[in-house]
Amino acid sequence: MQTSRARLRRPLLLAVGAGATVAALAAGMGTSAFAATVFSDTFSDGDAAGWSKSGGTWAVADGAFTQSSTASELARQFAGQSGWTDYQVQARVRPTGFASSSALVGLAARASSSTKMYRLALLGSGRAELQAVNGSQITSLGSASVGAATGTWYTLRIEASGSTIRGYVNGTQVGGGSNSLVGAGRIGLVTAYAAGSFDDVAVDSSVSTPTTPPTSTPPASPTPTPTGTPPPASWPTPTASVKVDATVPVSGTFDGGMKRYYGIGDGGQSESQDPMFELAAGATLKNVIIGAPAGDGVHCEGNCTLVNVWWEDVGEDAATFRGGTTYTVDGGGARSASDKVFQHNGPGTVYIRNFRVESAGKLYRACGNCSTSYQRHVVMDNVTATGTKVLAGINTNWGDTARFSRITILNDPNRSTRICVKYQGVPKGSEPTEIGEGADGVNCFYSASDITYR
Repeated sequence: MQTSRARLRRPLLLAVGAGATVAALAAGMGTSAFAATVFSDTFSDGDAAGWSKSGGTWAVADGAFTQSSTASELARQFAGQSGWTDYQVQARVRPTGFASSSALVGLAARASSSTKMYRLALLGSGRAELQAVNGSQITSLGSASVGAATGTWYTLRIEASGSTIRGYVNGTQVGGGSNSLVGAGRIGLVTAYAAGSFDDVAVDSSVSTPTTPPTSTPPASPTPTPTGTPPPASWPTPTASVKVDATVPVSGTFDGGMKRYYGIGDGGQSESQDPMFELAAGATLKNVIIGAPAGDGVHCEGNCTLVNVWWEDVGEDAATFRGGTTYTVDGGGARSASDKVFQHNGPGTVYIRNFRVESAGKLYRACGNCSTSYQRHVVMDNVTATGTKVLAGINTNWGDTARFSRITILNDPNRSTRICVKYQGVPKGSEPTEIGEGADGVNCFYSASDITYR
């Protein structure tokens, strides 16, 4: 860290005077013709004068502004003027600890309050996400995998011009779009259940034209990829049983050799149970039988593949897809899921094929009240269902879609199994409202020939 660098915030104050600073900066931030650095802080003088704290444990040390508690739900520092409108803010950010895959360290722009802002977050899952934050309701404006890791410095930049918001990590755009949540506000340094350091904060009243398009966008119209393999006709017999006392981390490929793994959780629907297996981005879990108790089944922290995985008695959920954009379930089956089998919390598309489900509430549910509102998709092909109330539940107001082909429903003479149920997604803390069901060519895609009753 070069401690000899001057901090521009104080020279600006001295040059124009305390009373004129607010007016000059506010006016400058409202016009792109006023192209100047209007705020800068390198923390080289050892203090955080001009910043206002909201939560967390903050200190200036070794030329950086550090928040050291991973237990703080929301830790924020704000600076600048509430009247700032069009500007770009940039900072170097270094995560030093994540309490979970959804924990974050990031930068904020147009913060009109401590809970309303645009936020560019480095997540514990390794992704970066540009977010519109309004209390507990978080709308994603784009995300990308950047391999965010503790101990590494990243340069984050948010550009706000009118309703156009863009976010960059190390010069590459990771998200952007049109959003009118908030038109003016201060800058911020933010963490949530994470620790991190911040340095070289700068605000410029000019906003550049992007040269790099967003690297990740939700799939607009996913299509099934049918295979000829029929769903298994019977449940497999375990080759052995293995008691698990703690979550098994998986990177690469884990082949269970058709052993039964069991032993975590209470076997019921209680929330926040640990998973049996936690898959890193790109991991594959195959030839595994998950017995009871199974805790929260499988967690996929990024793109993942589950091949010939069987759940004998689903606990909280069979699998939760938390990060990444593409998740594949090929073969296997699940039974005795009083609520749901597959929970989709992250963005992207879940592919379920050559699978059988028995005695379940829902085979798939796109989260309707998670902290971040993504567009989510599911594609089901060659699935056999028995005693299952709903195949897919999606949120139409967020643009979710569900596609079905070669679905076989057994022992349902009254055809009471619901294929595609639509909900109104809501902010975290509220409950989604069911608003309809059935094929519509917009969110739910299937025809009578795609569904066979036997």
